Amino acid sequence: MKAVGKNIIRPDAYEKIIGKAKYPDDITFEEMLYASVKRSSIPYGKVLSVNIDEIKQLPGVVAVIDYTMIPGAITHGVIFKDTPILVKDMVKRVGDAIVLVVATDKASLHEAMKQVKVEYEEYKGVFSVEDALKEDAPILGDGSNVLYDIKIKTGDIENGFEEAEFVAENWYNTQMTEHAFLQPEAAVAKYDNDVLTVYVATQYPHYDREEVARCMNIDEDKVVIINTAIGGAFGGREDINPQCHAAIAAYITKKPVKILYSREESTISHCKRHPMKMYYKTGVRKDGKLCALKVRIYGDTGAYASWGMNVLRKAAVHASGPYVIPNVDIEALAVYTNNPYCGAMRGFGATQVPLAYESQMDILAEKLNIHPLIFRFMNAFEVGSITATGQKLTSSVGMKKCIEKIADIDKIDL
Repeated sequence: MKAVGKNIIRPDAYEKIIGKAKYPDDITFEEMLYASVKRSSIPYGKVLSVNIDEIKQLPGVVAVIDYTMIPGAITHGVIFKDTPILVKDMVKRVGDAIVLVVATDKASLHEAMKQVKVEYEEYKGVFSVEDALKEDAPILGDGSNVLYDIKIKTGDIENGFEEAEFVAENWYNTQMTEHAFLQPEAAVAKYDNDVLTVYVATQYPHYDREEVARCMNIDEDKVVIINTAIGGAFGGREDINPQCHAAIAAYITKKPVKILYSREESTISHCKRHPMKMYYKTGVRKDGKLCALKVRIYGDTGAYASWGMNVLRKAAVHASGPYVIPNVDIEALAVYTNNPYCGAMRGFGATQVPLAYESQMDILAEKLNIHPLIFRFMNAFEVGSITATGQKLTSSVGMKKCIEKIADIDKIDL
């Protein structure tokens, strides 16, 4: 709290401003090789063939690596290990990693990547939660297209709506959002004396070490993750991306290997913010007190799990907003589709639901003919309030104090 209200200079600001901060692409070693990933161009289908033997013969190409050459686990994931490091056969989204090409220099790598040809058997995918939940939809997850389903109930929802003088019932949609951090993904790996060292800009070096050790089938104490300067993240660097690929290439070639994404590959490869479809039905009594809330939230988690479970759980927990509502019925689902996979991005599901519950507050205030700020003040949490999950708030409940400040500025009599 000592920093609140003060101008604080970030510890890494000076080196970044004068250009001395070291990012992965600033790191070089003697005899360093360069690697790149051939990614799927279709959202759903089976890989029939890749011209690996032909690519191996091209000038400057040192290795072409497919899933059969991964020493350990061929999938990764922060919670569920469902994301292919290199696909075995099925692709479930545009951008799945298929083969890894390693070359002596950037020019040779660039030419080789242009020559990689992948033959697919393409299938009809699903690109909306509605289609993914149909009985005849192709199953993308582990026996189901529902990754996660959470229910939060308190009070008596039917009696709650019977008390209501007014009810607002609406659907709200939020869009998929790209992190677009300034520094695209890059990693450098080297393998010396049975130890793999990976230089990467990451949010979770300890997760990275675990995942690299799994895919290499070596002990974690044989993996060193060195976190370089990070050019933005916002949650987008919580999943593994180039780490395992650089490690595998260095292990197989026994030379340092660098991987550097273009902006396009960065955008295609990493997770996005979950788009959500939200049904809200909110009831209010004649005296202005909220009495019932029914919510259904459908989050499109894309082709792989990432943090989808945590994101939809937080969306459900925060679905009632900072308001006292005695009767609540909430359900939230994370649903697999063939869209880009979604995961962590600032707020973890708590950022989508305010669009819905605050819009409901404005609509109900209008029905009651009450100023929306007064209506919020009447229903806001305070110390001692019980949330929809049953949590009793005992401290740091500043909602009413915040509203009082706004009302004072706008000269509104609460």
